[in-house]
Amino acid sequence: MKLKQIIIPAITAVILVSCVSTKKFKKSQADLAALQTQCSQTQSQLQSSLNDCNNAKAQLSSQKSGLENDVANLNKQIDFLKQNNTQALKQLQDLSVISSAQAESIKKSLDNIGAKDSYIQTLQQQMARKDSLNMVLVMNLKGAIGNLNDEDINIKVDKGVVYIDISDKLLFKSGKYQVTDQAKTVLGKVATVLKNQPDIEFMVEGHTDNVPYQSGVLLDNWDLSVKRATAVVRILQNQYGLDPAKMAAAGRSEYKPVADNSTTEGKAANRRTRIVILPQLDQFFKLLENKQG
Repeated sequence: MKLKQIIIPAITAVILVSCVSTKKFKKSQADLAALQTQCSQTQSQLQSSLNDCNNAKAQLSSQKSGLENDVANLNKQIDFLKQNNTQALKQLQDLSVISSAQAESIKKSLDNIGAKDSYIQTLQQQMARKDSLNMVLVMNLKGAIGNLNDEDINIKVDKGVVYIDISDKLLFKSGKYQVTDQAKTVLGKVATVLKNQPDIEFMVEGHTDNVPYQSGVLLDNWDLSVKRATAVVRILQNQYGLDPAKMAAAGRSEYKPVADNSTTEGKAANRRTRIVILPQLDQFFKLLENKQG
């Protein structure tokens, strides 16, 4: 009887310990699976960012190679002119076709070619630097926005200008100009990147399709496109603190389509809001002023 009283509690204790260990093991397995899933997602995001960086690097390398070729060709032309100018001047003087003063004037003009070449190279360097900054800006914008569908938001560089196109269905309800809550989140991400570039100025453009606007509140698509642009500008200023002196709002109505308005898809593509990063032309004007001085 005493032996039975001792054995039964002992067996019960072993079973309880076994149950507790099994629960801990299952919890550990679940935690491990969650960590593996998180690790896999992080690796995928890192690989995507690496691919974007490699693409940007390849584009910059191609641009650099093109500029280097242009500079090399200009240098060859300048060397050719310099090699021939002394001989040409001597021949002219020997033939007494021009005076010494005229020859000296021509020599000075030819010498200026070197200075102009230096000026051209400076402009090329400024353009290359601007292209590099644009690529960095695009990468930052894409990284901040994340994996939104390209049909909803598209960021690109065209002829040295950065464009951010946001679809109408993401920003506004049909025929309305009040920005949706989902769009405010996206605008906040764009604003964060632009705020880190205080020298940047940009224009917000409203675009519509060619379907006539039918409402008593606004007159037509001109009114609608302008109201949508100013709605976006107000949010960037009032909610996200962007400097209003660096912004402009414009309405393009239906007159700058990017697709054919005869199809449903084309109309959807044309209904968009575009943020245009304005080129900083004052830098080039300063270069011109310094050269003239």
